[in-house]
Amino acid sequence: MRLSRRSILRSTAAALAAPALGAFAAKSLVREAAAQEKNWKHGLSLFGDLKYPEGFKNFDYVNPAAPQGGTVRQVAFGTFDNFNQVVAGVKGSIAMGTELSTEMLMTSALDEVSTEYGMLAEAVSHPDDFSTVTYRLRANAHWHDGKPVTPEDVIFSFDAFKNNSPQLGAYYRHVVKAVKTAEREITFTFDGPGNRELPQIVGQLPVLPKHWWEGTDKSGKKRDVTQTTLEPPLGSGPYRLKEFQPGRSIVYEKVADYWGKDVNAIIGTRNFQQIRYEYFRDSTVALEAFKGDQIDWRTENSAKNWATAYDFPAVRDKKVVLEEFPIRNFGVMQAFAFNIRRDKFKDARVRRAFNFAFDFEEMNRTIFFGQYKRIASYFEGTELASSGLPEGKELEILNTVKGKVPADLFTKPYANPVGGSQQALRDNFRQALALLRDAGFEIRDTKLVNAKSGEPFNFEFLVDDPATERFVLFYKPSLERIGMTVSVRVVDAAQYENRLRQWDFDIIVASWGQSLSPGNEQRDFWSSQAADIPGSRNQIGIKNPAIDTLIERVIFTKDRDDLVAASKALDRVLLWNYYVVPQWTYGKTRSARWDRFGRPQTMPKYGLAAFPTIWWWDADKAAKVPQRS
Repeated sequence: MRLSRRSILRSTAAALAAPALGAFAAKSLVREAAAQEKNWKHGLSLFGDLKYPEGFKNFDYVNPAAPQGGTVRQVAFGTFDNFNQVVAGVKGSIAMGTELSTEMLMTSALDEVSTEYGMLAEAVSHPDDFSTVTYRLRANAHWHDGKPVTPEDVIFSFDAFKNNSPQLGAYYRHVVKAVKTAEREITFTFDGPGNRELPQIVGQLPVLPKHWWEGTDKSGKKRDVTQTTLEPPLGSGPYRLKEFQPGRSIVYEKVADYWGKDVNAIIGTRNFQQIRYEYFRDSTVALEAFKGDQIDWRTENSAKNWATAYDFPAVRDKKVVLEEFPIRNFGVMQAFAFNIRRDKFKDARVRRAFNFAFDFEEMNRTIFFGQYKRIASYFEGTELASSGLPEGKELEILNTVKGKVPADLFTKPYANPVGGSQQALRDNFRQALALLRDAGFEIRDTKLVNAKSGEPFNFEFLVDDPATERFVLFYKPSLERIGMTVSVRVVDAAQYENRLRQWDFDIIVASWGQSLSPGNEQRDFWSSQAADIPGSRNQIGIKNPAIDTLIERVIFTKDRDDLVAASKALDRVLLWNYYVVPQWTYGKTRSARWDRFGRPQTMPKYGLAAFPTIWWWDADKAAKVPQRS
């Protein structure tokens, strides 16, 4: 609650009168007046009220008496050569699980939309205009070396991430400074009022130990937060790195004197004594490792595997449990994504032709066992997805950029071409060729060429996984039938990341997860500024003034209805520019596990499987399904 002019004057008068009351009383009154200026809260909600009141015991979806102990073995793909989160996505390959030893100022609840509760921070305060936010650290929060977590650590972390991480640099772009304002308080100042998401964005800051990063390693070499490292990092979280083999495995162990074990947002979570990641370069090998009981839990992304690969003795004997968990916490766009920095993909008609050449229905029937549905929105699976014709508030928003967006979006619903039959395929090929002719291409000697220069239309799919290669190869012949020259290049994870950072690709398979309350991350996904920042998520290279305008409209919405309308408007403009060929989605997370674990009876609505966060080692189950060594 803001102070009224009357209360401010009253507090000031009391402070001025304080000498007559003695030094101690004067200081007390000054502190009281300062405290009144901040409306301290135990959590934040983007829109609406917090579900959990101040002083709540634990989240409803956890078991506060969950057993502690046991080891869980999980899968990781590719390799790793770095434990430094600051340069993740820019240099090296970050190791799985680094977040286990790092705490943030706030943490999310898995049964609410867009809320955060105190973690390293015990309280948060911001003015009504969202122009600043102040966090107050817990007095008992400390690093694994026993030193307290300080405002200096928070400021150091903010500067490190903002200056060295393209993604977080864009995320924190409107946070202009962070300063220590009291013994355990940090105030972040924004470049303007009204961005209601910024206080929560700051709360998601991973906090690093300044004294450790500014110190030296065992060899006496000064550490550098701007470089990759395989030195086990100092953290403040529930786990510390126990051992690792570079590129092969990592083991984290629980910290015995973890300061946060009694924090209400932590109780009932992080129950395993050890969390182990085994690295694989191939998903087929990883599946065989799971069958051989070298892995405890597997998330299955392949429809073919889900339909055919889990008929083995342990499943039939009920030692392995197959279970699907509904996806309610995010939307997704997964797609063949064009690099429109390249001239051949600059024309939207060319990009749209690719969609007409894609026979999803036949692919779904032939290699996906009919499990998927086609994606038709950048917010697929949420209320934010556009559909039909724009109306109401969404139409009002789109009218503000009319003339800068495709005119058809006002009069035609967006729809992907439908295949699945020879007649539909022929019709779609004709549409594709018509679009390519309009864009300046023609068929000569069965090859698609530029009508003016005669240059063949050739391009490369860049992939980093054999499972991806499988469906790209299914798509390839259709594109060749309309005269394109298509190559498919499979590279390892490190080379793939390096080529993406340098924008060195024609077409990739990309995905963008969308929260139920989109905001500042949209700049990193689609903004003109992000298009030129290596490591950003704007892999497509979009530079579109109308989209920039709509992104800002999403960020500065006043209420939920306005956010939904602005998100639908942004979605519609992205779709009608044909930046991608949308792929498919399932709506559930498929999982397989060896039956050694317990979980709460009521699972969090927006938490997917929430494994291993709220699960635990069940000794009785494990005795019936002994682990292979």
